[in-house]
Amino acid sequence: MEEILKQLSAELNQPLTYIENVVTLLDEGNTIPFIARYRKELHGSMDDTTLRELADRLQYLRNLAQRREEICRSIENQGKLTEELSAAIQKAKTLSELEDLYRPYKPKRRTRATIAKEKGLEPLALQLFAQSRDLPAPEELAEAYVSADLGVNTVEEALAGASDIIAEMVSDDAAIRKSLRETMQRQAVVGSALAKGQEPEGDAAVYQLYFEFSQPLSKMAGHQVLALNRGEREGFLKVSLQMDREQALIPVRRAVLIPGSAATALVRAAAEDAYDRLIAPSMERELRTALTDAANEGAIHNFALNLRPLLMQPPVKGHVTMGLDPGYAHGCKVAVVDSTGKVLDTSIVYLTQSAARREDGIRTLERLIRKHGIEHIAIGNGTASRETENAVCELLTKVKGVAYMIVSEAGASVYSASPLAAEEFPQFDVNLRSAVSIARRMQDPLAELVKIDPKAIGVGQYQHDLPEKRLDEALGGVVEDCVNAVGVDLNTASPSLLRRVAGLNNTIAKNIVTYREENGAFTSRKQVLKVPKLGAKAYEQAAGFLRVPESKQILDNTGVHPESYAAAEKLLELCGYSLSDVVAGKLQELNARLEAYGAAKAAETCGVGVPTLRDIAKELCKPGRDPRDELPPPILRTDVLEMKDLKPGMVLKGTVRNVIDFGVFVDIGVHQDGLVHISKVCNKFIKHPSEVVSVGDIVKVAVLEVDQKRKRISLTMRDLPKES
Repeated sequence: MEEILKQLSAELNQPLTYIENVVTLLDEGNTIPFIARYRKELHGSMDDTTLRELADRLQYLRNLAQRREEICRSIENQGKLTEELSAAIQKAKTLSELEDLYRPYKPKRRTRATIAKEKGLEPLALQLFAQSRDLPAPEELAEAYVSADLGVNTVEEALAGASDIIAEMVSDDAAIRKSLRETMQRQAVVGSALAKGQEPEGDAAVYQLYFEFSQPLSKMAGHQVLALNRGEREGFLKVSLQMDREQALIPVRRAVLIPGSAATALVRAAAEDAYDRLIAPSMERELRTALTDAANEGAIHNFALNLRPLLMQPPVKGHVTMGLDPGYAHGCKVAVVDSTGKVLDTSIVYLTQSAARREDGIRTLERLIRKHGIEHIAIGNGTASRETENAVCELLTKVKGVAYMIVSEAGASVYSASPLAAEEFPQFDVNLRSAVSIARRMQDPLAELVKIDPKAIGVGQYQHDLPEKRLDEALGGVVEDCVNAVGVDLNTASPSLLRRVAGLNNTIAKNIVTYREENGAFTSRKQVLKVPKLGAKAYEQAAGFLRVPESKQILDNTGVHPESYAAAEKLLELCGYSLSDVVAGKLQELNARLEAYGAAKAAETCGVGVPTLRDIAKELCKPGRDPRDELPPPILRTDVLEMKDLKPGMVLKGTVRNVIDFGVFVDIGVHQDGLVHISKVCNKFIKHPSEVVSVGDIVKVAVLEVDQKRKRISLTMRDLPKES
């Protein structure tokens, strides 16, 4: 374990003491959000992303150590574990290195080499492979191994069997495989072509870029790997790893040949057979698997990177909101919700059919706006969104003080058909549930999006091709971090939101809601301990993230953990304040007074560390604060643009909808998102657009090109005119 801790310390560039502390906290059952927020002194204020990276890497290294022990035990049971081999196993840093070392000792199915060994040809193979200078001719040696009883009828059969054994020895050699792997990683080329029997038009056309594709393995981008894999899986592409045979054979020959022996030619032929028949196919599978694994991890990382800002989009709170789920044949579903998300009204209007029905639909929407005092309209961005947006813009000429926003409806249909939605809205059909979800997404994106499987939210690439368990872990971690960063109102939160709070699970979340319904609103944080199955450990993990606005204890509505209430009150006393000043919002000079007193001295007096004390001070200054309120507000519109309105050079403001390997998709108020290619994102070289922008960012772009026929808009963020 000590070696693992040292390795983690080196890899993450963190002091060994911090690594040891975090590992201890994790092993004690503490959650990442709790450790990140309330144990900063123990880890030097690492953020939740670094802590999750540490936890993932810790698990990998522990699995590696376990596999190392299993391999040593297996080889030892065979009586073949030497000191040299044991040392090599202990030094192996990756799973592939370990498996290479284990390969000669791994139980195998019957191969040509094992059949030859059964015929007693292993001694002959070892003699030939040694390639001593005084070795007789191979044919001469082989005569002694001809035996009809063992099934070796001729010298040629004996030499062929010995060659098979040598080929397997070469293939199983860990040093050869490592050297060849490194050579192929540098020199191999990934190629693809249209699969035999497929036509370039039709369904295969989506893979047109890969009909004649060739790229060095070392330069393969993740999205290319995933595209090739999908195209191959669907039968449209033939993908291969191409390597110059003579170049590949150099490290193999160098490792096994001893010039000047009568057996050299036979060993050379066996080594080449080992490469062609055993090593090359195995290495192609291994390298392509490694490419896929790296591409999967990159895509998962990118998905997680996009998901965080999407969940943390500023809410548009405190307004009666209309949600519109556009549609053609079945009409546009309408839901009106109040400022808390409670459904006030529903309807269905037909905005895409006859002029008469469209006018009737607009009148219905106008009536709902006037009846409920609607201020905001959220329009889903799916089918018929553009026509619905046009109708809304016409509507807004008749009613003043109303603005609209296009809302991503990714996953809304998944949610509306889920058991969760049926339980929440048993009185509504599937379509009306979608309209409610769209309205609520505008009001509080986080509270609504947590109800949906993160994979269905659609801010990644090839998410349906990625390893489901790993993707769920990564995205679940992001959702958990976001929910805990914002905090949850104990008296209004849904079970979907509560289950993402550190220390809570589905059962406890449902129990909290049941307790609330049966006993009324919670009046303190401590009261939550009365909820069935919520014990002391769960309370410790969750308490700081739960908010109780109704509590008489103001600290219950802050991010101050109950374990630090005494410290918070002591801090107020040191700085000349009281809890009533927190309620009245009179702590404008708290930080200045803290610095004047001395943060280190105050922390010692209060019995906490300096990072915790500063967090307490921040919370006291803004009780009940929502970190999302500090972000730029979303763009609300009152008019609509169409693709025909766009001209090259036009400068617009838009919202980043998705960030992927090759660029950024931006909503500029047209039904079709525009693409900023990675080369047009900024004036400097970047490896990935996420270095510059995030989902939800408000950005300024210029139109480069509009392709009406293919419905493509090319944008740039480079060399834009400066704002006056």
